[in-house]
Amino acid sequence: MARAAAEGWVRFTQTALEGVYLIGVEPIEDERGFFARTWCRREFGQRGLVADFVQCNVSYNRARGTLRGMHYQAPPHEETKVVSCIRGAIYDVVVDLRPESPTYRRWIGAELTEHNRDALYVPAGCAHGFQTLADDSEVFYQISAYYAPEAARGVRWDDPAFGIRWPEPPRAMSERDRSYPDYAP
Repeated sequence: MARAAAEGWVRFTQTALEGVYLIGVEPIEDERGFFARTWCRREFGQRGLVADFVQCNVSYNRARGTLRGMHYQAPPHEETKVVSCIRGAIYDVVVDLRPESPTYRRWIGAELTEHNRDALYVPAGCAHGFQTLADDSEVFYQISAYYAPEAARGVRWDDPAFGIRWPEPPRAMSERDRSYPDYAP
């Protein structure tokens, strides 16, 4: 049952966006169920990823179709996030807002569910948001920087500059998220 530490228990899959990773687990199963590591400072650090998180947040969403985002923090308060869905299911979206990045202004989406137990690594300089795919969905965030309300920013969920394709029209959304202006670098 024991594994060598060098094997690594966390899977990192590079997405189409520079520095954005889909993180998977490798469960060890037996008659009781399973055990899986979801985060390891050493494994993140070996890949040059941010491995120090100062806050953890939970977002509970009552209804399918709820859309939250697209949020980011302006310099010098940028946040790196590891996002997972611990109950229900979400379509998680990242938009690259880093002008120096080869994937600038591109986006990716990934389905995160309580069943696949995947997470998304969102580097600083990227906007993040999600749409719930099930009622009673709960999202867990590990965040690298303390929240600074004065640095809170966003881009609109349907901004033509990005062309994000959401699974369905939003059913619930905050007025703030609905009213961000068109993206202007």
